[in-house]
Amino acid sequence: MQNPFCHLLICPFVIRRGIMVSPIAALDIGTTKTCALIGEVTDAGNVRILGSGIAPSRGLRKGVVTDVKETSLAIVSAVEQAERVSGLTMGAVYVGIAGAHIQATNSRGVAAIHSGRGVTQDDIDRALEAAEAIAVPTNREIIHVIPRGFTLDGQDGVKDPLGMIGFRLEVEAHIVTGAAASIQNVTKAVEGAGLKILDLVLEPIAAGDAVLTTAEKEMGVVLADIGGGTTDIAIFIDGSIWHTVILPTGGLHITNDLAVGLRTPFDAAEEMKLKYGHADPNQVPDTDLIDVAAFGEEGRRTVARRDVAEIIGARVEEICQLILTEIKRSGYDNLLPAGVVLCGGTAELVGIKAVARQVLDMPVRVGAPRDLEGFVDRVSSAAFATSIGLLRWGWTQQETQAVAKPPRGGSKKSNPLGGLFGWARGAILPG
Repeated sequence: MQNPFCHLLICPFVIRRGIMVSPIAALDIGTTKTCALIGEVTDAGNVRILGSGIAPSRGLRKGVVTDVKETSLAIVSAVEQAERVSGLTMGAVYVGIAGAHIQATNSRGVAAIHSGRGVTQDDIDRALEAAEAIAVPTNREIIHVIPRGFTLDGQDGVKDPLGMIGFRLEVEAHIVTGAAASIQNVTKAVEGAGLKILDLVLEPIAAGDAVLTTAEKEMGVVLADIGGGTTDIAIFIDGSIWHTVILPTGGLHITNDLAVGLRTPFDAAEEMKLKYGHADPNQVPDTDLIDVAAFGEEGRRTVARRDVAEIIGARVEEICQLILTEIKRSGYDNLLPAGVVLCGGTAELVGIKAVARQVLDMPVRVGAPRDLEGFVDRVSSAAFATSIGLLRWGWTQQETQAVAKPPRGGSKKSNPLGGLFGWARGAILPG
């Protein structure tokens, strides 16, 4: 099948701050939706959306690819929409990854600096390589090695040691790994859609870039991205990421609770959740009634909206309890004065902020992507935090080329300037 958009012009490179950069392509493959974005970051730091595409996800369960071909088809649908809007062709993308297979740990590495000269990038790389030298099972792959902070000759709290004088450089690094099979299936699905992966990015890290403020990250904050199949948690302290975990529960569990509890088809339960859902039953009048689809000969029946809210509220409270348990398990619960920022599609439920605040006993806000311009109507809500964050991640890669140290033995990263929009997709998938 010939790509109908092969005739589109390749986007020209532009010069910004003396560096050649181009628009960035991002792909968020979620359990319920697949989002493709084309955008750029302006000199003012705003994300300008040039094109977006959204398609129902296929072939995923709890954030993990279970059918490569179906997932590829969803990717193609989203990408073609983004290309049509932008007039550009997506060649290579920054791809979000999540799922219960994700694990993370913190590690320390040390590098000696000869003759007490200034710290070079090679010294930083050697320290990160030492931190990375942990036992990784053969069935797992390193996704990120992210510096948390540096210590130079016993002086901790160093954020950027480049050029500083010293003899011993230590680094605290946050290392994220994933199941090799799951990573390979994501890669096959993306490549099956005719795209090249520039980088796989852990979704809560990307979402944090989109919705958290610098002050929140510095003070200490929890990012909880409640998606369809998973709840992705990232804890930021002193401006760096200290803890990540993926919980295998999300908005689809709420929908399933409604379908079972009210004996209604799953699609009808999802529509009911989106249209009438409320996480706090105490805020719903007893008199509100909803007409819903039903199994059996009746076809439809009437239910109280408060009953719907009771079901939703119970699951939301459980998700918040799981978040609280994970915060306490991390050991950082006393270092989070900025509280919790919720994002993801489920964070848009009416009443969820009040329930979360009550369960967590912390400041809570719902975070939508900030500093947007361009074609933002479809992607400005909390549901698109990861997608927007992937664009920001890609921009930082283009600007610095050194956001995270590549894993040993090579990296899935390639030069972001080397063909981001450099080729059009030819054959996509057989029909």
